[in-house]
Amino acid sequence: MHINALIHEKSPYLLQHAHNPVDWLPWGEAAFARARAEDRPIFLSIGYSTCHWCHVMERESFENEEIAALLNRHFVPVKVDREERPDVDRIYMTFVQATTGSGGWPLSVWLTPELRPFYGGTYFPPETRWGRPGFRQVLEQIALAWQTNRAKILEAGARIQEEIESAIRLESHGRMPAGSALETGFLHFRRAYDSVHGGFGGAPKFPRPATLHFLLRYWKRTGQAEALEMTLHTLRAMRRGGIYDQLGGGFHRYAVDERWFVPHFEKMLYDQAQLAVAYIEADQAAPSRTPDRFAQTAQEI
Repeated sequence: MHINALIHEKSPYLLQHAHNPVDWLPWGEAAFARARAEDRPIFLSIGYSTCHWCHVMERESFENEEIAALLNRHFVPVKVDREERPDVDRIYMTFVQATTGSGGWPLSVWLTPELRPFYGGTYFPPETRWGRPGFRQVLEQIALAWQTNRAKILEAGARIQEEIESAIRLESHGRMPAGSALETGFLHFRRAYDSVHGGFGGAPKFPRPATLHFLLRYWKRTGQAEALEMTLHTLRAMRRGGIYDQLGGGFHRYAVDERWFVPHFEKMLYDQAQLAVAYIEADQAAPSRTPDRFAQTAQEI
């Protein structure tokens, strides 16, 4: 039976991984010192005990002896419980959302020994499928890049860290972003927007109410009609899709597919609260002639 350093932790989520063949370390100076001493990047995996796809990735990849050997040979693997360290989760979720257009758990991030992120994502299947790169292939490519193109990785990591720290400072000061920053945000969401099925990014597809709130306010402030249409189209598609509980009301956590058909059967209170507000605001913003059920959806939530 495998035993790693997580066996000494108190978190139920970390203890679930204590017998993986992956040589997990908890977040802390011991892991950072090892990365510096061995001159290896850190593979950071963040999740929580009731996360479905966290368990799927564990079963498919972290319990796979060959993939574990690849991780142990080229990286310093670190596990974090997001419920125990929300501060760490927030920093690296900001990075993944900024660089991929979506986020979620498990959160998978590669860091320099100085803790600067340079590549990330969420769930990776063990091999390439569903249009997603395979975890094994990603590990091999990053390990090769670390050996052959490290200067570029370090430069990118430093630049990204500066941008994240700037965003967090701005947020903590509570100031409204300048017009150029708002436009940059809008352009980012427009690139990630699925004009056919609504929403942002590919599968699994999350509702992302904060993005919808931003777009509504951007439309209100600038009159940008495209921002409003992106929001209304997404809300309509979600209401018609399987992500919406057509019997009991409310929204499931996310859709497994990009068309909102197949839900992940889990409802989060914070999603319901934010989506209710989004549907109410959409009802107020939508042209009166449209036969949408925005207000009804908010009531059913």
